[in-house]
Amino acid sequence: MIREPLRSIALVCAAVLVGLVGWSGNPLTLPVAMFFPALWAFSPSRLVTAAISAGYFLAAARGLPEGVANFYGSGLGAGFALWFAAASGFVIVHTALWTARPGWGRALRYCIAAVAMSVPPFGIAGWAHPITAAGVVFPGWGWFGLAVAAIGLLVITSKAWPIATLVLGGLCLWSAAMWTPPDMPQGWVGVDTTFRGESGQYADYAQQIETIELIKAAAGEGAKVIVLPESAAGIWTPTAAHLWTRELTGLDVTVNAGAIIVNETGYDNVMMEITGEGISVLYSERMPVPVSMWQPWLAWTGAPAGARAHFFANPLVDLAGRRVAPLICYEQLIIWPILQSAFHPPDVIVATGNGWWTDNTNIVAIQKASAQAWARLFNLPLVMAFNL
Repeated sequence: MIREPLRSIALVCAAVLVGLVGWSGNPLTLPVAMFFPALWAFSPSRLVTAAISAGYFLAAARGLPEGVANFYGSGLGAGFALWFAAASGFVIVHTALWTARPGWGRALRYCIAAVAMSVPPFGIAGWAHPITAAGVVFPGWGWFGLAVAAIGLLVITSKAWPIATLVLGGLCLWSAAMWTPPDMPQGWVGVDTTFRGESGQYADYAQQIETIELIKAAAGEGAKVIVLPESAAGIWTPTAAHLWTRELTGLDVTVNAGAIIVNETGYDNVMMEITGEGISVLYSERMPVPVSMWQPWLAWTGAPAGARAHFFANPLVDLAGRRVAPLICYEQLIIWPILQSAFHPPDVIVATGNGWWTDNTNIVAIQKASAQAWARLFNLPLVMAFNL
């Protein structure tokens, strides 16, 4: 009688540990997340399954409460509310699909849960997905590696879990010993910035001038394509366009800069292609951050609806003669944007973010680790640029 509660407590504690370690921000610990399906399968009841799922997700997303407090300049109350709200979809899906009956039916149910957390609507909050580790365990294997990783996640929920655990454990050790980070294309460089911010505020004139000086310095060192962070060019206006083209005239560089394009119904979070000769919108973000940016419910009241989500649009863009898979900030934490881009396929991944609000959290580190894992899976160069 005593063993069952102890077993349940042990499983929940293990789930929390897997979330903490797997999503530490170090790409080499990502494979630890692949053991979550086993904990889900071992659950003795649906209630314990909910606790296991919540423990794993909340531990993985532990930086969210403080990040939200930083973003809104508020106390931790709103942060905790969003933290639990974000976990709700993950918990509901995994709890509803859990079954006490062992066998391949259980594996099929986990497969459905994993797919549901990879695509909208549940995939909109599909953070901490164990499949992200595929690139660390099977670097360079591409779609085949993704399939093998998916099969491993299913097998670990079955009676064959001891074999799957040993194989995954061995592969984790091997990958840790052999790991190398993704390369960058020759002549490409990501330039990080350190301008501060607050909710609703973007890089102003002085900050853009400072960023342009960083561009000139990078160009002086031989860079031909310079990637800047999300929102580095602030709110895009004709005045901003004139400033950037004037300052880049005479420089033999192409700049990928994050910006905000506003109209009467909301705004687009975009990547701009800027040279001294012209400007074009390169990419519109497919999935902005829910709540803080993407607020579709505001349209019901007639108010501007925040950032628009272009869910399955522009998965690939052309930049300086290369086919680029673009990932802005939040898109590095979820599944379908990178897989949609990889389907085409790209020549390089460009991952940018604006993480001024992530002080004292590991959110940006997790974004970078995820981007590195996907780049290694598909053996693609990776260029990253973050504002910190």
